[in-house]
Amino acid sequence: MGLFSFLKNAGSKLFKKSAPAEAASAAQTKEEALASEINRLGIPIHGLSLELGESVTVSGSTSTNADREKIILALGNVEGVAVVEDKITVTNPEPEAVFYTVQSGDSLSKISKAQYGDPMKYNVIFEANRPMLEHPDKIYPGQVLRIPPL
Repeated sequence: MGLFSFLKNAGSKLFKKSAPAEAASAAQTKEEALASEINRLGIPIHGLSLELGESVTVSGSTSTNADREKIILALGNVEGVAVVEDKITVTNPEPEAVFYTVQSGDSLSKISKAQYGDPMKYNVIFEANRPMLEHPDKIYPGQVLRIPPL
C-alpha cells in the first residue's frame, strides 16, 4: 500500500476533454472509464472501488501482488493520472516487483540487461506486464513497467 507517481501527460487516452460545466459528470465518467480499463484487461480484483481527487485511490482485494501491481500500472499509465494511491489488500502475498519508468531509447531487452544482466530475459518483463503490453516492441517513454524478481 502506498502512493505511486506517474507522468501525468503520458499514457493511454481514456478521458475525453470536457467543459467546466460538465466537470461533475466527467468525474463519474472517468471512474467508469478506469474501471472499464481494468475489466477490459481482465485483471482479477474483488470489490473494486475507485475515488478520484488529487490522485486515483484504488481499493479492493486481489490474490497476488502481481495482480495488485498490474492494477496500479493500468491506472497510472493513463494520460491525466499522476498519482495512484494503493489501498488494495492481497490475500496471498509474494515478493513485490520493482517499477521502472521507460526512457527514450529503451527496449525491453535493454531494460532486461540493466535489471537482470541478460538482455534475453526481456520476455520475463513482457509477460509480467501482460495484458497491458500487447507486443514487446510497443513501449513508450514515460510508461511504467513491472520488473519482477527472478
